[in-house]
Amino acid sequence: MMDNKMSRRRFLRNAALAGGAAMMPSMAMGNISVDRKSVKRGKACANEKVDVALIGIGNRGAEVSKEFYRTGLCNVVALCDVDMGARHTREIEAMFPGVPKYRDFRKLFEEMGSRIDAVMVATPDHSHFPICMAAMKEGIHVYVEKPLARTFYECEMLMQAEKKYGVVTQMGNQGHSEANYFQFKSWKEAGIIKDVTAVTAHMNNSRRWHGWNPGMQGYPAAEPVPSTLDWDTWLCAAQEHAYNHDYHNGQWRCWYDFGMGALGDWGAHILDTVHEFLELGLPCEVNPLYLKGHNRFFYPMSSTLLFRFPERKDMPAVDITWYDGLDNIPAVPEGYGVSELDPDIPAVAGGKIQAMKLNPGKEIYSRELTFKGGSHGSTLKVIPEEKAREIHGKLPEVPESPSNHYANFLLSVMGREKPRSPFSVSGPLSQVFCLGVISQWTGERILFDRETGQITNNPLANQLLWGALPRSGWEKMYEL
Repeated sequence: MMDNKMSRRRFLRNAALAGGAAMMPSMAMGNISVDRKSVKRGKACANEKVDVALIGIGNRGAEVSKEFYRTGLCNVVALCDVDMGARHTREIEAMFPGVPKYRDFRKLFEEMGSRIDAVMVATPDHSHFPICMAAMKEGIHVYVEKPLARTFYECEMLMQAEKKYGVVTQMGNQGHSEANYFQFKSWKEAGIIKDVTAVTAHMNNSRRWHGWNPGMQGYPAAEPVPSTLDWDTWLCAAQEHAYNHDYHNGQWRCWYDFGMGALGDWGAHILDTVHEFLELGLPCEVNPLYLKGHNRFFYPMSSTLLFRFPERKDMPAVDITWYDGLDNIPAVPEGYGVSELDPDIPAVAGGKIQAMKLNPGKEIYSRELTFKGGSHGSTLKVIPEEKAREIHGKLPEVPESPSNHYANFLLSVMGREKPRSPFSVSGPLSQVFCLGVISQWTGERILFDRETGQITNNPLANQLLWGALPRSGWEKMYEL
C-alpha cells in the first residue's frame, strides 16, 4: 500500500516539474538538487484528483476551502485548525464528515504525510512559514494565502525550499489568475504599458485596529484560553504571548508580531501584476512619508510609504507610493472618472468590503499614458476617456483565463498547467511588503542593497529582515 502511494506521488511530482519547467527554468529537473528522501510526490494518472489537507478552515480559510472543493479537482483527506470545533470552523468540518481532524499541523504531517499530495494554508501570517516549510520538507505541494510570510528572510527561505524540494507552490493572490493578469501581460507585450515611472496604490477602508489607542505601552492583558483552542500551536515559532481575544480570528493582522497590516493584506491584490510584469524586483529605498498613530505594537492608523525601484533593463526607475488610512486618500489624476469597486473581491467570513469614495486600487503613470485599476482581478482603463478612445484600435486581444487560481494550482500539481504565482514570483513581491513593514515599525527611511540583501543605513532594521529568533523547540523549522 505504501509502495503504491509513493509511486503515485513520485509520478505527480515529476509531472508537475515537467509542466512547470518552461515557467520556472531554475526548477527544471536537470538544474536542481533535490533531496530524494523528502520529495516523494506521485500520481498514477493525470485525471486523478489531488489529495489535499486543509490547514486553517475558519474565516478566510473557510472561503478558500470551499473554492478548492468547487474545482472538483481534489479530495479533502484531512482538516487542521488550532481552533477545531469552534464556531468558525464548524461549517467546513460539517462539509467533510469522517475526515481526520487535527489541531497541530506537525501531528498531521507525522501521521498522514505520506497520504497528502498538497496542502491549502490559510492561517495567520506568522504561521505561514513553519507550516509551508514543514510541508515542503515532506515533498508536499503548497498553496498558501498571501502574504507569503511575515519576514523578509522567511520569504527567502521558502523560495529556496521551493527549488530544493521541487514542489509546486502558489500564493493566494487570486487576481493573478483573473482578467487583470492576462490584460496586463498582453498590454505590456504589445507596448501599451511601457516606460512606467510612478504608481499610486491605495487601500483606505477601515481596518480592525482603527480606533485603538496608539499610546499603548504594552500588549493586552491575559485572558482565559478558549477550550477549543490550542494556543501553543497558534503561536508557532513566535515568542510567548498570553492569549487575548484581540490576537485571534483575524485580529492577528493588527500586530507587528503576527500580521502585516493593510500593506500585507491588500498589497498583493493591488500591486501583483505591476510588480511581476514591470520586473520590479526589490526596492532600493523605502521611505515612510506619513505615519499617523505610530507605535511599536500595532499598525498606524494611516500610512504613506514611498518605494523606490531602480532602472531595470530598458525600463526607467519607478516610484510606488502606498496610501492606507481613512483620512489618507491620495489625489487622482484629471479625467479619473468614477472609482469602481471590483464585484469579484472575495468575501471574508461572509462579509463583503464596503464601497468608499476611493476604492482599493492603483493609478499607473507612464510617459505617454495613464491607467487606473482596482484590486484583485480588476482590469485597467486608460484615462482620460478621450485618450482611451484614441488608442482603442491599438489594444491587443486579451485571452481569457483557462482556470481560476485554485484550479490553476491543482492542475499544476497534476502537471497540466503552470502555477501563476509560485513562490519564485510571489516571494519577491512579499519581500517588498516586508521591507515596507520594517519602515512602518522603525518609522524611518531605509536603504536596501539589492545585491547583498541587506539594509545598509539602520542596523536594527537590518536585524528585522530576520525578525525575532524562533521560540524554543521551533528552530528546526528554520533549517533547509
